[in-house]
Amino acid sequence: MRIITLNLNGLRAAARKGVLPWLAAQDADAIALQETRLQEPERAAEDFGIPGYTGYFLDAQAKGYSGVALYLPQRPQHFVTGIGLTEFDAEGRWLQADFGELSIISLYLPSGSSGEHRQAAKFRAMDALRVRLDALRSDGRRYIVCGDWNIAHRAIDLKNWRGNQKNSGFLPEERAWMEDLLVRDRWVDTHRQLRPDAAEYTWWSNRGQAWAKDVGWRIDYQIASPNLAGAARTVRVHRAERFSDHAPLIVDYELPRLRPPR
Repeated sequence: MRIITLNLNGLRAAARKGVLPWLAAQDADAIALQETRLQEPERAAEDFGIPGYTGYFLDAQAKGYSGVALYLPQRPQHFVTGIGLTEFDAEGRWLQADFGELSIISLYLPSGSSGEHRQAAKFRAMDALRVRLDALRSDGRRYIVCGDWNIAHRAIDLKNWRGNQKNSGFLPEERAWMEDLLVRDRWVDTHRQLRPDAAEYTWWSNRGQAWAKDVGWRIDYQIASPNLAGAARTVRVHRAERFSDHAPLIVDYELPRLRPPR
């Protein structure tokens, strides 16, 4: 099973850069997208289809903001939207698709970089998300939570870690939250599990020459529940083309496919 996750920084903008044909060629079983920034009337006016897939969207109530999606080759048995925190759920940040005993989730955790009020909202979202993840960890199902978590876990996960210790995305409280999730609660950072010493990033600022100089952050993850600890087989960050300020993260799992192999 191949799963791709990507923060688009706008579906329309990424489509103009060729992301949809590229995704169509990747033979993925699930495509998790974040920051779609379009609502249904706008999507209906243009073609954002990927041949062989159906796109399922959860939009933010505010126009031109946030939103997540899953492109899937078959319809899930069930969808779950949101985590039960009103301010988080109104921004379209959690879309879960259930296939048998497996759930694939597109998550977009808020950023706190625009000011203290947004960092406070991010902390509230993290608290609510921890409650949801604790419940998922103990319910017997298998989960892969894909998306933009907006947190770099350790120093290896961003280039300029020394200068960012007081900035959102690398605050001590955020890193401790990730440490608890991945160490105490045994959720699996599939990228780091497969490439423990790799200084690879998934997001680069549009300022300066961050992309060209590879001055980035690893804030996009595919995090698997503890009962999938050994399932991930290969991981790749795609940098040959640039569709967004984030790069696609591609993970292959030893799991039954959702679509016939090519």
